[in-house]
Amino acid sequence: MLKKHFIIIAFLSIFIAVGSISPAFASSQLEVTIEPNSNVAFAKMTYQRSINIDYSDGGNLAESMPGTFSKIAFHADSSDPGMQSLIAKLNSYIVSKGSQANISDLTLDYKTTLTGRATSMSVDYSVILRPTIENFVIKVGSGNSPTLIDVDWRGFGVLGPVVLSTPTYGDVEINLPISSFEKFVPALGLSLKSSDAGELLNTRLMNGDEIKEQPLGNWHFLFDPTGIQVDASQWGLSSAISGSVTSSFTMGESSIREGQIREQVHQASFNSDKVYQITSFESSGNAGIQVIGFANRDVLGNSEIFGVTPTPPEGYASTSTGEFPAFILYGMAGMAALGGAAMMFMSKRKLAKEKGHYNQTGIDPTQLTGVATSTSSGGYQTVRGEAQVKGLDDYDQHRSYYDDDKPQVEEKSEDKPASTRGALPKGFKPKK
Repeated sequence: MLKKHFIIIAFLSIFIAVGSISPAFASSQLEVTIEPNSNVAFAKMTYQRSINIDYSDGGNLAESMPGTFSKIAFHADSSDPGMQSLIAKLNSYIVSKGSQANISDLTLDYKTTLTGRATSMSVDYSVILRPTIENFVIKVGSGNSPTLIDVDWRGFGVLGPVVLSTPTYGDVEINLPISSFEKFVPALGLSLKSSDAGELLNTRLMNGDEIKEQPLGNWHFLFDPTGIQVDASQWGLSSAISGSVTSSFTMGESSIREGQIREQVHQASFNSDKVYQITSFESSGNAGIQVIGFANRDVLGNSEIFGVTPTPPEGYASTSTGEFPAFILYGMAGMAALGGAAMMFMSKRKLAKEKGHYNQTGIDPTQLTGVATSTSSGGYQTVRGEAQVKGLDDYDQHRSYYDDDKPQVEEKSEDKPASTRGALPKGFKPKK
């Protein structure tokens, strides 16, 4: 008994410890489909953050910021000034994570807005990168030999400031939150930069470390053979995966393996005319990687990789939680059937023991007969009646008021004087 209690306590301790793990200071969402045969993948990485300054207790900001709105939004591609420098910084970051892959092309959508409200102001950030990933194939497979794919690049980001030249807004720094404050409200930005909130506002936006630091073994795996069906196109599958099976890996769900995923909130303060509270909000990181083919997670040296084959191993059975042998499913179904049979057997034995408590008592239904109880107000027989024991003659107590022989409606008669005149024929007219 003591051993059992110890095991339970140990399990709960592990659960609490894992659940209390906080994610890194980052918010990133990755979407990518990998085609091993092409050695080229088109990804989408989104970085988002919102910073709020509260001035509900008054102050200069409460007088100047309500009703204020400013916005910077633009699109850029690899031909725009500053984009090649951004690509170089991204590739440098990927190399630092032990990956051989690189970004060959890139488009960007940037948006930041400042909104002043009655009691607070907020600055919202959104950076969307659409890179072309190349050179992630480590070894090309053949036959039963899988193609090895590098995925250490999945948490890419950028260190330090990133400045892009735009025709509308001039030079715009897109990686450090403090830059938007300096652009929208220069005086406030200067105060913030030199305050205790400076570190919070200089934390980079383009940070995908949370995706990289979550081991692939903790991601949820789903194998989908739909693509090999003849009529797969009618289900909206793209032509890129026609005739192929697909493997999907996703992260971002709270579990014992991944830890408790929650919104990231960080606070700081700065002193201007008074002390103001600053709060940074970010959603948790999440990612979805789709591989064309059957992908198996593996480790090569210090790197995590996928081993991809066109078809799954013979006899493979899987659920959304990973490899799950089919015989376990059948075994669980069999145990459920045995449990149901045992419950039915026990219920039957219990009913047999308590049979005497459920024997019918009272009048035998075969000894009952139907007896009419009344007629309607119009004088015809209705179907109304009641049950009576056969041979029971004393029925007066059951008689209805309507069974008495008396008129249902009292007829009234009036004395009319007798006429001494005869009837005239129809159409008779007196002669003039």
